[in-house]
Amino acid sequence: MSGLRSPGLGPIVGHTTPTSCRISIRAGDPSVNGACLDSQRRTVGVISLYEGANSHIETSYFRLHREFDRTGTFNLGGDVTLFSRAEKTNATPLKPDTHYTARVGTLTLDDPIPDDASLSNTRLKDYLPDPSIWRSEIESLPEDRSKAEFSTFPKQADNLSFLLGSCRYPGLLWKAKRADKIFGPIFREAGKQGAGGKPRFTIMAGDQIYADTLNRFLPLGRADTYDEFQERYVTAFGSPNMSRLLSAVPTYMILDDHEIEDNWSQDRVRRDGKYGLFTIAVDAYMSYQWSHGPHNFGRRLFYTFECGGYPFFVLDTRTQRFYDDDDGSLGGNHMLGYPSFDPAEPAQIDRLLSWLRDQDKRAPKFIVTSSVFAPNPMRARYSATPKRKEESDSWPGFPETRRAILNCVLENEIQNVVFLSGDIHCANVAEITFQEKKNGSPIPIRMFSITSSAFYWPFPFADGEPSHYVHDSRHAKQLDPFYLGADETESGPVMHCRAWNFTQEDNYCRIDIDREKAKLVVRTFDDDGNLIRNEGGRSMRASLKLEPW
Repeated sequence: MSGLRSPGLGPIVGHTTPTSCRISIRAGDPSVNGACLDSQRRTVGVISLYEGANSHIETSYFRLHREFDRTGTFNLGGDVTLFSRAEKTNATPLKPDTHYTARVGTLTLDDPIPDDASLSNTRLKDYLPDPSIWRSEIESLPEDRSKAEFSTFPKQADNLSFLLGSCRYPGLLWKAKRADKIFGPIFREAGKQGAGGKPRFTIMAGDQIYADTLNRFLPLGRADTYDEFQERYVTAFGSPNMSRLLSAVPTYMILDDHEIEDNWSQDRVRRDGKYGLFTIAVDAYMSYQWSHGPHNFGRRLFYTFECGGYPFFVLDTRTQRFYDDDDGSLGGNHMLGYPSFDPAEPAQIDRLLSWLRDQDKRAPKFIVTSSVFAPNPMRARYSATPKRKEESDSWPGFPETRRAILNCVLENEIQNVVFLSGDIHCANVAEITFQEKKNGSPIPIRMFSITSSAFYWPFPFADGEPSHYVHDSRHAKQLDPFYLGADETESGPVMHCRAWNFTQEDNYCRIDIDREKAKLVVRTFDDDGNLIRNEGGRSMRASLKLEPW
């Protein structure tokens, strides 16, 4: 048995509730006395929990899985099933809205039963000393590599604040520090009071890594082995500013295309023979991102969570994305998987619609979609050629999925749906409204879309130009209605969108919910933490008027 070491990556503060919090790490130095760890060595995590900074609660072991790159997640305050294993953690719930500290280390030991791949945590603990003996040693580890701080969520809250961002290009050669810069201001923003209080968590809406650093068609910088994917995650999550943020603020993540390959759709597994790449990429994603998130739907990548009574549904818009075959056998393109034929076997789209119907019709509810729901790209708008629309990498190319969501909202009179997105390297906010096609009368339902992108993108001349996106779908030169009937000849509702506060600067958003004033305030900051202003001097601050709830 070795001595205690700091984690090789982490700690990362993940899914948090009023009574629990997940802490994730990767094992420390992958060698002992210069020799690489092999199948005869196991690695376990050791974690000490404190209320506040110093009031010790307990010290425990948890499993680091060899099959998941020696990563592991400990669920403070509850039980959790990870990777098909039920793992009992500390049974004492945490207190709501309370500050805690966790200290984490890793321990390498000879495998007591090297041929038993199913050795459970409970049985493994039989071979280990009482974990309390490690308390003083874990407290002596360097804080910047072993300490996590977090506050549990409140059960209910009138006001709420959180942070949003996406798309962290890794930075080539000497620009790696530049790619890490923005996470320093995000960390500082997380400690600032606002109308919604201090931000409770961060949402990273995709492209946390770039597996295809240059382009999927260029072999240079393209990850196609597990070691290369692992390197992308260790480099990104281990950079100084991002590491500090992840250890201090609960973070919710979802993948987009660059966690696998540019403009990924699941058709490539069959059509292009990409099964091996997909398997490696998703294995790495599950080890480094999915593992510390909620697991509401088993091993599916989409999930839900709540904070202060405000609900969030985080969509997987990549691994269940399908484009129709030439023969039309799929009934169109599908962003969220094929609709189910059996209510007992709901698909992602079915679960989302059920979730929408189950929420309070007036309270704000948030849908995280790595692909931007609105506004549309100019080249994929209503007046674009059918081929361009059908091949769109965003929601215009998936009208059946979009129509199902919007019809559900209108039919059930659901107010205050807010989409949160990334992807396009151009932040903006948008208001979605509806009118009757027959007489043009307005329908009193409004939705919103907030896009924050990119954390770091050094090529603004390559994409993300604001003029490439619809600003007003009613404008003659931007005309972009979306018909909720089967086509524009049918009577029924029509969706329109107005978007503003576009910026290509590296950015993140702070979103504050103010219940008393029934509004959502969105502020967009640059990589120095300053509120962005456009060339006309207008600040990137949007006050979105909600329906009272």
